[in-house]
Formats: sequence, structure tokens, C-alpha cells
Amino acid sequence: MNVEEYFSRIGYKGSYDKQDLETLTAVFQHHIRAIPFENLSIHCGETITLELDQVYNKIVMKRRGGWCMENNQLLNWVLKTLGYDTTILGAYVYNPQQNTYATRMTHLLIKVVIGGKAYIVDAGFGVSGQMWQPMELISGKDQPQIPGVFRFTENDGIWYYEKIRRKQYIPNQHFADSDLLEKRECRKLYFFSLEPRTVADFQFQCTYLQTSPDSLFTKKSICSIQTTDGFRALIGWMLTETTYNYKEDTDVVEFTILQEEEVEKTLEDKFNIALERKLVPINDKGPYKI
Repeated sequence: MNVEEYFSRIGYKGSYDKQDLETLTAVFQHHIRAIPFENLSIHCGETITLELDQVYNKIVMKRRGGWCMENNQLLNWVLKTLGYDTTILGAYVYNPQQNTYATRMTHLLIKVVIGGKAYIVDAGFGVSGQMWQPMELISGKDQPQIPGVFRFTENDGIWYYEKIRRKQYIPNQHFADSDLLEKRECRKLYFFSLEPRTVADFQFQCTYLQTSPDSLFTKKSICSIQTTDGFRALIGWMLTETTYNYKEDTDVVEFTILQEEEVEKTLEDKFNIALERKLVPINDKGPYKI
């Protein structure tokens, strides 16, 4: 494992001798535009492991993506190697179908402290909930980014993360009522505390999420990558391509239903992923919003 190979994987050619916000932001943005948020291993007959060397091998050497426990664990290792002050945190993701937060801590994210100021860095949420810049850990402050306006709100030691989105334009109105579309203007994403966690704290959840029939991740094959002006997502056979702020205060969301034989080529062309095993796409009903 070495940082140079990771930088080659994400296409980062900048300097990294300073542990400042500018360098952190640059590395972070290269990461989310090169490494997909994906759970395809589950639907290829592979097991997702949290052993760091295996995560590194999968994402860096095999040029795959991963979910939060893989993406953010790898990024945390990189930042620590560069000399940043980082802490792993755990979050509880919001379920829009049940209108409540999960009871299991399933989301791994990172706190980074620079010059006494704390930031949240999360490269593992994907789709429209993916931040594009480290977010200052401050309550009640709107933090506008290209994807929309993000905000943390603290209440009794619990930090709530949400996003205010723009209006959406769907060129093909056949998909205007898709259950993948977020209909609420303010989207609740997750909550977390500042209690330090370790990767071992997520081992049970990692197994549960890839094996339980009640898990969203066994019900849907998901691959999402951020672009320079939006993001792409492949959910089952449904390809969506979102462009942020296509026109004033409006994002455009385009839908395409793929044929079975188009899925593999789309993963290579749109997400730069080549799978070693046959993917079995799936998109059962479930509380997943792009």
C-alpha cells in the first residue's frame, strides 16, 4: 500500500506537502470523481471485507469502487498518512420510506481537524447526497456547494446532516414520478455524534448489509459517481445522469433504461469499472433516492 498508487488511481497530480484545507479539498474531489460509490460485489457473488489491505487492493489495484466503509476507510488512511488529524465517526442514515433514522450505525465518515477547526469529510454517500467539499462542523450554518445547500444542525450532542435541493427538470416525463426521485426540497441524510469509532465497530453492519434480505443493498445494485457538473447513477438497469444547475435553480435529471447486454459496457464507459464476475442487476422497491 502506498499513497502514490492511490494518487495515480484518482488522477491527483497536485502537491501534498501541506496539511491544509486546500489540499484536503483537492484530494477529496479527485476521489469522489474517480472512485464510485457502489455495492456491486454483493450482486457479483463477492464478499465485501473491511480489511484495509483488501479494500486498498479492490479500489486502488482493481480500480473498483465501494460503499462508505470502504471509500472512507481508504480515504482516512490516506489522510492520516499525509499527516492530517482524523477521526472515524459513525452515522445513522435517514429512511425516507419510514420517515425515520436507522436504528443501526451503518455509515462511516471522517472528522478532520485543521488549525483547530473541525471538518466533516464523507466520500461514501453517493448520488445527490454527496458533498463536494469538506464541510465545516458548525451548527445551523448553510454551506452552499455546487450540488446544493448542505447544513449541519446540532441538538444535545447529535449532529443532523441535510441538504436543500434545487428544482428538478425531467426531460422524459415518463419518469417524472420515479420512486428514485427525491420529492422533498429538504432532504434529511443522517445523524452522528462525535464519539470516536473504529472500523471494527462496523463489522457486524458490514455483514448484515450484504446478507440480510431486509437490507437496501441486497435489494438494489447501485453504482454512482460524481462528475464535474453532476453525477451518474446506475440502479439495477436504470441509468440516471444529473446535471446540477442546468439552468437557474434547476437540475436536469435524465433517465435511460438499459438492456441486459448494455449494463457491463455502461459500467466501463460511464463509471470506469470492469467487473471480474458477472453482475446480476436488481432494483426491488426500497427507500433509495438519487
